[in-house]
Amino acid sequence: MRLPDEPETPASINIVPMIDVVFAVLAFFIISSLFLTRNEGLPVTLPGAQTAEGQPQQRLVVTLDSSGQVLIGDRPYDDNQLLAAVQTLITDTEGSLVVIRADASVPHGRVVTVMDQLRTLEGVQLAIATQPHDALAPDP
Repeated sequence: MRLPDEPETPASINIVPMIDVVFAVLAFFIISSLFLTRNEGLPVTLPGAQTAEGQPQQRLVVTLDSSGQVLIGDRPYDDNQLLAAVQTLITDTEGSLVVIRADASVPHGRVVTVMDQLRTLEGVQLAIATQPHDALAPDP
């Protein structure tokens, strides 16, 4: 007696679980990379300069917002607290770089006052943050 042949179903690979795993790994890397970006502090409108260059050895950023208030990170400091705060944040006195990010609307005299205070610290090099001239919006 002969049994009827059952049609064999072709072998197939279900790729839906593999796609789920790939998207989960991709989402993990995207979300984790958002936490790796460096926060430069508060948003200020930097003046432009045609000779602007990046500073790879950036150590400490002192921000002057549009009202002229001095901030390190997101914490405000008075003029008499600034030197003590910078001294505690900079451990390497040899070649320490302090970058001043001053809003374009801050009066020049205010920036010079902060620079003058920071120059009294031994071993501190000063730099002023600008944005490349190409990044500026064209004047109307």
